[in-house]
Amino acid sequence: MPRVIMHMDMDAFFASVEQRDNPAYRGKPLIVGSPPDQRGVVCAASYEARTFKVRSAMPSRTAARLCPEGIFVRPRMEAYRAESARIMTILHEFTPLIERVSVDEAYLDVSEHFVTIEDADAAIEAARPMAAEIKRRIRHECQLTASVGISSNKFLAKLASDFEKPDGLTAIKDSDKVAFLRPLPVGAIHGVGPVTAQGLQALGLMTIGDLQDTARPLEEVAGSFATRLRERAFGNDDRPVDISDERKSISAENTFLNDTDSRPVLRAALKEMALDVSQTLAKHGLGALTIQVKVRYSDFTTLTRQLRVEEPVTSDRDIYRLACFLLARHRLVTAPLRLIGIGLSTLMDPHQKQLKLPI
Repeated sequence: MPRVIMHMDMDAFFASVEQRDNPAYRGKPLIVGSPPDQRGVVCAASYEARTFKVRSAMPSRTAARLCPEGIFVRPRMEAYRAESARIMTILHEFTPLIERVSVDEAYLDVSEHFVTIEDADAAIEAARPMAAEIKRRIRHECQLTASVGISSNKFLAKLASDFEKPDGLTAIKDSDKVAFLRPLPVGAIHGVGPVTAQGLQALGLMTIGDLQDTARPLEEVAGSFATRLRERAFGNDDRPVDISDERKSISAENTFLNDTDSRPVLRAALKEMALDVSQTLAKHGLGALTIQVKVRYSDFTTLTRQLRVEEPVTSDRDIYRLACFLLARHRLVTAPLRLIGIGLSTLMDPHQKQLKLPI
């Protein structure tokens, strides 16, 4: 049976929700994030703002310099989560085999709809009307646009959804995948980050076509990823759509307006974050075995330290105590901090054991 995978990606999701809810923002360069006169970053940018090279994770002050007429609005995460839930409900009407990647994107395995089609290319083409209907439903019910990619695996489906944004629908057939990939930059391959891309470019491997043509060993640049890198250069990816609903981690961070090493300020921030993550644990009926603290200094040096306990943590009091323990044990507050954060992982049923804090 041919595999038919879709990737649904909302278009400038946060910014699009804001423009939908406030007509004054439509057609304007909208930037969702902290105001430029405060410490913080861009969470999302409308397509109008992106023409000024504003992008997510960019410091808000930089965004304001690039786009002086940009309209800054603070994110409304509850509104985005509610909209995401509506969109995911629509997707589940087409298939239960959904891997939710984030609030605004998901993979769908729709292979079962095309079991009678033996040819892989024909099955991918046959999925176009379904993708178009998904887009129509989202536009009609949410007044938002989505881009959808269709192919035989996750890597290609993701590339396809990015190809004609916004409001795109692209299918990459198996017979076309090698040619489709050839002109793309090596950084377009899932798993190739900036460091690996720079290493490949230093070898003269600028495009995926260069990777397809070279017989040069890639281990010196890509290490253990070299084999998968070659596979993906030819459009092959055997990762399944992961339909597990299990949360892998929970975290909260606080970026200060002014760098600080004030113990009362840091303790207050830790208590607030501990309460935040503990409430998320309770919402999902989980406990955590691994607790992490994260600090970032004025020069943007970032450190993380973690410990694992024998029995799951659930309360904000225990999370706070463990975070303070980590900060003190590793002497992390040796200079004013720009950011502090708490992360929880190794999530599990909290009722399996009772907590024993490390001494």
